Amino acid sequence: MTRFIHDQFAKQYLTELLTPYGQVDISKDITSEVRQVDILFTPTSPSSDRIETLGLLGRMATYANYAIFEPFRNPVSKSEIRSCMGKLFDIHADLERQAKRNNTRINEEELPYLWILTPTASEDILESFSGTINDKNWSQGIYSLKKGLKTAIIVIHQLPMTSETLFLRVLGRGKVQRQAVEELEALANNHPFLEDVIKLVHDLIALLSARQEKEKDIDQDDQELIMKLSEMYQQQLEQIKQQVELRGIDRGIQTERRAMVESILQVRFGEIDSELAKIIDQVISISREEFTPMLLNLSREELLARFKLD
Repeated sequence: MTRFIHDQFAKQYLTELLTPYGQVDISKDITSEVRQVDILFTPTSPSSDRIETLGLLGRMATYANYAIFEPFRNPVSKSEIRSCMGKLFDIHADLERQAKRNNTRINEEELPYLWILTPTASEDILESFSGTINDKNWSQGIYSLKKGLKTAIIVIHQLPMTSETLFLRVLGRGKVQRQAVEELEALANNHPFLEDVIKLVHDLIALLSARQEKEKDIDQDDQELIMKLSEMYQQQLEQIKQQVELRGIDRGIQTERRAMVESILQVRFGEIDSELAKIIDQVISISREEFTPMLLNLSREELLARFKLD
């Protein structure tokens, strides 16, 4: 099922983004039973200012001592929300037991906060969990549950189309996700640290395409995403090809110049001794119009003095 492909992508994607700023545990076991949270993030202390580059995702990651992320490819159900909250409360209970064993008290603010990421959510679901938008602290699309529950539901398709929400919108669906991927690709040109993230996005092509071969009923969102990623991938390959060609041309020019310089030196002085060999790199670093008259007219001593090595 494509759901599992996207689940794995979401885990790798969030891990890649958050790892520079703290410890990331994927599929973290909880002790009450064999259950796992998708992503458990512990910010570096003190947290790096660079995490601000992740926008809203960065704010969520550092909102509490720990952040739990549970991303869903399809609209989250009531049962799935309850399951996520159950895992959160198990972690809370475990931390409280540890504090008790150590004869310490755990501060309420030290407990992990749960972020449930879903492309869409019905009004019924949001109302049934008393999810409300707190415009003062967060943006549209973020529904906080009661304070003591330490949980928020992020409806990705309701988030504003701004740079602040970009890294969350990549985990959306359909048009929202495709647009976010385009924005991420453009942003990566000026942010080298995003190269690995872009690679993860491109790796989706192979996974989804392979799935498409087996599942003729792959949904339209994934079909369109494959097309968009394939198009972007080809553009990137073309850019790489052009860069390689330019480097190849440059190497060709350097090789041609070296051969010319060596030929002139050999004709004029009979051989290229160790001293002359040392100045060749300097000679070919200037234009042919400059070095040709020098090689033809200057004596061996004058050439060595002109291109004297430090």
